[in-house]
Amino acid sequence: MTDSPTPKTHIAHTLLSRAYSPDSTTAQFTEKIKQKPLYLRPTESTATDNRSRRRLHRLRKKEYFLKHQKPRPLSAREKRISGLHDLPKEECKYAIFKGLHELWVGYMHEILDLKPGAHSGPVSALVHGSKLVSADFHGAEVEVVRSSCSGRVGVRGIVVRDTKFTFVLVTERDEMKTIPKERTIFRFTVPLPISSKGEQDQQKESGAGGAKPLVFELHGSQFENRPVDRANKKFKWRNIDYL
Repeated sequence: MTDSPTPKTHIAHTLLSRAYSPDSTTAQFTEKIKQKPLYLRPTESTATDNRSRRRLHRLRKKEYFLKHQKPRPLSAREKRISGLHDLPKEECKYAIFKGLHELWVGYMHEILDLKPGAHSGPVSALVHGSKLVSADFHGAEVEVVRSSCSGRVGVRGIVVRDTKFTFVLVTERDEMKTIPKERTIFRFTVPLPISSKGEQDQQKESGAGGAKPLVFELHGSQFENRPVDRANKKFKWRNIDYL
């Protein structure tokens, strides 16, 4: 068996043993060297450390901004490329948009303050005119009554797209028609609300035929605005010098 190597003596213990007795050497070494706390002074920051700290701060600030910012809206070109507003021809059926027209009729009842079974005040241009011109006409069933192009007169359909200069209609034959607003007069009707089916049958039996629907005419040349722009626009009376 080989003897285990003896532990190496600390150099400070060797130096102290030359000046003190063995007991004093052990006490001095234990108290002043072995158990003495070592205080380290923090390293002073350099110019490189300051640049790294500022760069890290900028990166964290940018990351926070990108994480909490709203997504950028699509441009007009990106919308055209993606086909966001395209209407597939196989889905443009009159029967499909008939339900949209019924929702639009209820929407117009709220605008004109028409309530079923209650006596409503008269609909006038002074009171309801500003509401009608700022309303949304997606779902309205309109008919061309006058136009600079005689071929467009009589076209009737549900509005599936209301752009700044045109109305896109779906006719009863499931055809899509793009009608320019310029120099064109559109007519649309709003039926009066009926409280119950029994009241409707009673009116038909009495021979009155029920209350007549409200009929409006829309001059397209004064309506060349997008729906989102019409909501906050103030319209002014203008003289009609065409048709």
